Amino acid sequence: MATVAARRLLLPRWVAAGGRGRLLGAAAEASPGGEEARGGGGEGGGSDGAIYVKKPAAAAAVTTRDETSVAMPTSFMTGSVVGKRFYRDATVRLADDGNGWTVMLDYRTLKSPAKRPLKLPSRALAMAIAAEWEYQESDGIRPFTMPLMKLACTALERVPLTRTKVIDNLMKKFHQDLVFCRSPADSELTIGVHQKQKEKIDPILDWVNTEFGFKPVVYTTFFGGKQDEDLTKAVETVLKKTTDCELASIDAMAAAAHSLVIPLAIFKERLGIEEAIELIRLEEDHQVDRWGLVEGGHDVDIADLKVQMSSAVVFLGLSRGM
Repeated sequence: MATVAARRLLLPRWVAAGGRGRLLGAAAEASPGGEEARGGGGEGGGSDGAIYVKKPAAAAAVTTRDETSVAMPTSFMTGSVVGKRFYRDATVRLADDGNGWTVMLDYRTLKSPAKRPLKLPSRALAMAIAAEWEYQESDGIRPFTMPLMKLACTALERVPLTRTKVIDNLMKKFHQDLVFCRSPADSELTIGVHQKQKEKIDPILDWVNTEFGFKPVVYTTFFGGKQDEDLTKAVETVLKKTTDCELASIDAMAAAAHSLVIPLAIFKERLGIEEAIELIRLEEDHQVDRWGLVEGGHDVDIADLKVQMSSAVVFLGLSRGM
């Protein structure tokens, strides 16, 4: 499982770095006015490679597919397999209005489950999502191997309609943030965790103080504490200024990390992925070091956390064109 996850996570970086396979070729540079039936690499295909695969004589009747586009069913966001692969190639092209990039499955424009064109803010992000589609197997399209596509759908459909609710939910959990909870120093079972928290988390608390101008409250109870109202407002102001893609990334990271501070530190480029995962797993890793790793338990949790955090960080970076 970890191997599959690693392959899916490294792929966007490979694409963003300019990797090439049969995936995209020069079609990524195609203009919206390209000729629909042009083939690739062969006679009449031009020197810049394929733009579209020629439309088949008789297309199968699928409710989410029409002559020029294909939309994923709603189950794409939660399902395990949503149907067999029905396309040969995944490419990207400039949006028809010249504002953003779209993903093409053969000659069809990819749409979200709500049947909206999947218009992406950067070519790099479009290429990464096209790579997720390109690596689907012929026997089925598996959404759980396409974290960037799912984040794009969230940013396009959910965030614009529920932005206020998303921010409110993040702020409700802010006072019980992982980084504000400190293990007691007077117990043999927790003294080791307490020392690691002081070493690893205190610098992040100092960063919060510097970044937002208010010192956070640290507590040692399961019931949490109450952060200063001015600090809360300062954090909320940052969230309100984010783009839809940025907020979707922060929300996804916060859900995986049980923390808003850690995603904000990544957003502000204070933390990297590896440092963030170390902070999130600080207490559990201490217990694993002491009592041992449970196969099929701890290892699966670690792999899942890496997928969730890394895909959100990659999505954030690519949406900015980084």
